[in-house]
Amino acid sequence: QVQLVQSGGGLVQAGGSLRLSCAASGGTFSTYTMAWFRQAPGNGRELVAVVSWGGGNTYYADSVKGRFTISRDNAKNTVTLQMNSLNSEDTAVYYCARAGRSYDYTLNKRDYAYWGQGTQVTVSS
Repeated sequence: QVQLVQSGGGLVQAGGSLRLSCAASGGTFSTYTMAWFRQAPGNGRELVAVVSWGGGNTYYADSVKGRFTISRDNAKNTVTLQMNSLNSEDTAVYYCARAGRSYDYTLNKRDYAYWGQGTQVTVSS
């Protein structure tokens, strides 16, 4: 059974940094694309960043490009989102997710079959 357990997040002032981590268990972590999504109140869940199974390919939403960095450690079965220069528009619940099929580099939310529990990130201005 696949489980994704998130840690990190919290309250930070605008301009500050936070680090989110996601620990995976079950399945062969190194063969699956991982991603971070976020959902702000009243909005749908949007894609933030993606990293391919080997870490060689990454994607960032335009709104976070240059500020956020996604990385993974396949030896530790973890994926991390480093968030810098945070602003109020980054306030949301953040979710890590694992693709449903191995070796599938996808930006489509529907292709992600497993989700973490969600972590609140609040940026105060």
